[in-house]
Amino acid sequence: MSNTTTNWLLQYDHPVPTPRVPAAVEYHRVYAGEKRRILRGVLAIILLFVGLVGFAQLFLFGAAIIDSQILGRTGFTPLQQAAGALSLGMLIPYSMLLQRLLYGVPFRSLHSVAGRFRFGVFGRALLAFGPILLVVVASGFLLAPAEQVPWTTFDLVAYFVIGMLLTPLAAAGEEYGFRGFMFRVVGGWTRGTRVGAAIGIIIPTVLFSLFHGSLDPYILTSYLVLFGSLAVVTWRTGGLETAVVLHVVYNVTALVLGTTLHVDLGGALNSREAASGSFATLMPSATLILITVVIWWMTRRTGPARTPAR
Repeated sequence: MSNTTTNWLLQYDHPVPTPRVPAAVEYHRVYAGEKRRILRGVLAIILLFVGLVGFAQLFLFGAAIIDSQILGRTGFTPLQQAAGALSLGMLIPYSMLLQRLLYGVPFRSLHSVAGRFRFGVFGRALLAFGPILLVVVASGFLLAPAEQVPWTTFDLVAYFVIGMLLTPLAAAGEEYGFRGFMFRVVGGWTRGTRVGAAIGIIIPTVLFSLFHGSLDPYILTSYLVLFGSLAVVTWRTGGLETAVVLHVVYNVTALVLGTTLHVDLGGALNSREAASGSFATLMPSATLILITVVIWWMTRRTGPARTPAR
């Protein structure tokens, strides 16, 4: 029986052994073996970033062709927003494929130590942590109002639909790529479980934060806290479900409120390196730290969730 059965968040989860997945190991240790396979891991990380950039360029190129040749539009459009979201969503099957090809682990293992997506964990995390994060992210718009630009009704409706349907897919794609696949790759490089968890959290968090292109101390700190918290949550819960909930609520709230308030989304995305934050930028960060502490406290007796013992 799994060591997570006494934990409220995971109490109804009953993992079953998954072929080619080692027994009784934490989420980030599934790729670990007698050999550290660092070169294979470096190749895996390179391929992950190649996919991240490649999918984005491919989908955005297609959106630009449709915008210019068919719709007669230029600049940042809803179709480009949809293309960006879809390209991130492609990281879900792509990361599973890399896992299978490079480490021989079944696709479904990437969801969690249970070998499946735990919808019960997802639902409980959404009910417990979703509302407070939504309120805090929304409050940030009151403390740091952004410059407004004119919007057409068509664009407002289009961005709303994209925000509700495709933004969750994009957030989940980032989780599967970086708190899932890359966390496991780096976490398997060490002999010790705790050291593996530490570098598996730190390295992807720093790389992905810098990849977002901003060196503003407030914005960069918010990225580091966001991605670091999601990685710790993934480690302690043994899966991506709770991290997906937090990332989805964070991104969907920001996008839907941004369009509601007529914020210049295109300008914000294209000028991240010049953007400046404030203390209001760190409000969600404080909430994410609090949620992470709560989850750590909930798992203090059971420890991080593990794959089932055979």
